[in-house]
Amino acid sequence: MPLTPATLIGSQSIPGSGPSIHAHDPVANQPLEPEFPDSSPSQIDAACQLAEAAFDPYRAAPLEARAALLEAIAEEILALGDPLIERAMTETGLPRLRLEGERARTTGQLRFFAAIVRQGRFLALTLDSALPERKPVPRPDLRLRKIPVGPVAIFGASNFPLAFSVAGGDTASALAAGCPVVVKAHPSHPGTSQLVGQAIQRAVAASGLPEGIFSLLHGHQNSVGEALVLHPAISAVGFTGSRKGGLALVKLASQRPVPIPVFAEMSSINPVFLLPAALAARIESIAQGFVDSMTLGTGQFCTQPGLLFVIDSPETQNFLKLAGEKLQQKPATPMLNSGICNAYATGLQKLLKSNTPQLVAQGQPNAEGLRGQAALFSTDAASFLAHPELSEELFGPSSLVVLCAHPAELLRLASSLEGQLTATLQMDREDTALTQQLLPTLERKAGRILVNGFPTGVEVATAMVHGGPYPATSDSRSTSVGALAIDRFLRPVCYQDFPAELLPPELQQNNPLNLTRFENGKARP
Repeated sequence: MPLTPATLIGSQSIPGSGPSIHAHDPVANQPLEPEFPDSSPSQIDAACQLAEAAFDPYRAAPLEARAALLEAIAEEILALGDPLIERAMTETGLPRLRLEGERARTTGQLRFFAAIVRQGRFLALTLDSALPERKPVPRPDLRLRKIPVGPVAIFGASNFPLAFSVAGGDTASALAAGCPVVVKAHPSHPGTSQLVGQAIQRAVAASGLPEGIFSLLHGHQNSVGEALVLHPAISAVGFTGSRKGGLALVKLASQRPVPIPVFAEMSSINPVFLLPAALAARIESIAQGFVDSMTLGTGQFCTQPGLLFVIDSPETQNFLKLAGEKLQQKPATPMLNSGICNAYATGLQKLLKSNTPQLVAQGQPNAEGLRGQAALFSTDAASFLAHPELSEELFGPSSLVVLCAHPAELLRLASSLEGQLTATLQMDREDTALTQQLLPTLERKAGRILVNGFPTGVEVATAMVHGGPYPATSDSRSTSVGALAIDRFLRPVCYQDFPAELLPPELQQNNPLNLTRFENGKARP
């Protein structure tokens, strides 16, 4: 399928006029055609203004129209067929099976949010009837619903070219909330982004909804993203990426004349707590599962387990030996782009040259292209606490095992951690008492706590939380996956003593939309 690079502004496709870049094949280590010019300041402005013009008509459209749009986007993405997968493979170095699974996840979460929209529960419809006879002060008639915040700027992620990109979870949840979106494609996979953007464009055109509910910008220069966040039409930002990038956007958004929220997923090292009874009972399977999880996707998952805490013992030394042997069998696999690859190589060399930590094992040496060699290190608790840099994320297939002298030291290290997306407990029944001591700390530190699994893999489900305290995210009250992701792009409005003819349909007394509401403290269909 030929690619025509362009900025997508509503229904229009307009060539960019800024500096150009090529995508890069990380396996062959060579540039890809065609060139993708950055979107110009005037194009950014046009996209944001069109989104603002579309906002009120889109949010006023029936819920069924929103849901049908999300499902139509899913169908248009599927209709792209193999050319989408092949372009994504070439731009990212990710294998076909992974990308086919990611496409299924992308279309699945679009349908997931379509179902949420139809249910209407996200509107939080609440009615408190007037109590004119109440003493000493009568109660007015109060009715509440949540409304969308306005146009949302979304930044595509490098490590998920489909599921956290142009039609990813941020876009799906924002559109579900009733917010137009202006997406900035990630410069690592502009061709993949263009194909998906055109699919969304077709779905919007067929829906009869305002064209301005979706636009796609390209930009490898920071100025493109900065102009997008600073545009007065933008009301919120969704971002997945580095701590540096996320904090830059948070700072920028806070300095606007009207500050806006930035929901940034940033940095997490996802600690695993390997407890004594579990280690004794399942040493082989835990070693294999840990190594597989830390090297999955060349370690380029935001939930990669970069840290493992364990109480030192002869079994622990056997675990290190087993994990090291399994790691040595892992080939060096492609990394997403030269920036990520170089940062990982630099960080790895820094660790290798240091006396702290100690190298346990490395995977197979690098082959041609942009590849990451896996590495496992170990250190003791005192050294870990003395070197705060050891608790920082190294984005790639590297992990650190921290050996604790006793349970109290394990608990102390858990308390020392920054906020995380996940924390994992490998435990058996005999570990219950220690687990109960750990849990209060882990609840404060992480958005998702796992038992006897590994954190790579985030299910799109109603109860999922993919967020956590800073620096995992910029707002620990939010999640970027699961039903609650829609809440980021909503705000409550109360209607007091409104005439019936002015009430929105979902708050009218006879409930014409037949949505679940809370009336005087009771849920009613």
